[in-house]
Amino acid sequence: MTKNTTASDSDSERRQLLPSGIATPVLYQDSEVPFPKGKSAYSSDGGEEGQAMTLPSRTFIIPILTFLVIPLIWLASTGFVVVPPGELAVVVTLGHIDVYEPGPHFRTPFVSTVHTMSTKTQLLSERNNIPTKEGLSVSLDVALLYRVDPKMAGDLFKNVGTDFEKVLIQPEASSVIRGLTSESDAKALYSSGRHTIQDAVRDELEQSLGKHGIIIENVMLKDLELPESLTKAIELKAQAEQESARMEFVLTREKQEAQRKAIEAQGVADFQRIVSDGISEQTLMWKGIEATEKLVASPNAKIIIMGNGKGDLPVIFNGA
Repeated sequence: MTKNTTASDSDSERRQLLPSGIATPVLYQDSEVPFPKGKSAYSSDGGEEGQAMTLPSRTFIIPILTFLVIPLIWLASTGFVVVPPGELAVVVTLGHIDVYEPGPHFRTPFVSTVHTMSTKTQLLSERNNIPTKEGLSVSLDVALLYRVDPKMAGDLFKNVGTDFEKVLIQPEASSVIRGLTSESDAKALYSSGRHTIQDAVRDELEQSLGKHGIIIENVMLKDLELPESLTKAIELKAQAEQESARMEFVLTREKQEAQRKAIEAQGVADFQRIVSDGISEQTLMWKGIEATEKLVASPNAKIIIMGNGKGDLPVIFNGA
């Protein structure tokens, strides 16, 4: 009995040393005392023995929940896809292609890969050395505006991939531009003929790239660099044309001046003819008489010399 009493006192002391609310195992240290049938090391009876099951239950449940929840959150985050405006998401799942429009979407984690494609207008600018009809090599800067057709984005990805600009658009644009410029004169590239070339390039690119899902919006021929010899020849020709135009202007002006003088001389001749036809000898004599009468009536001193003939007019000298 002394040995059992000592064990009970030790258990009581252990419970007093632990903080309240923490259950302690019921120890059976005496080998002579059999382990109670249907009991475990933690008692499930009321009191302190009933609280002994709380600690091991929480200890096992929390790690299990953590182990299950964290992978679920990770799977949800990796499978959730948000496509921004102006883009498409091409999702490949075990060889099957799906195209997602802007907005939130869910994909199969681990087995799905996401590739983005922009549906906004893109600018492709490149410089090409192209031949002309005369066999000259000129440098031409070309700008191409294009965008991806959303309805054909899946086919474009399947047939070409995401690097379609380098694989498809650049070679096709260079080929079409070279083919059309080789049929045109160099003058057409820096004159009004360039608009015709732009329209022709755009039409051909629409036919060749449209079937792949590329929409051509515009083609612009920008900077043009001609060979130095051709540039000088064009400048000399322009100067000659300007000089010829200036001479034509001078000739036109001289012709107009000659016409003006001829018209003026004709007017004078017509005037003289009209005056000569309207003035007779009697009229002149009558005007001379009227002038003589006015001179005689004038108070100024004067000398009047009358002519000998009947048709002579008086000659007047100022007396002063």
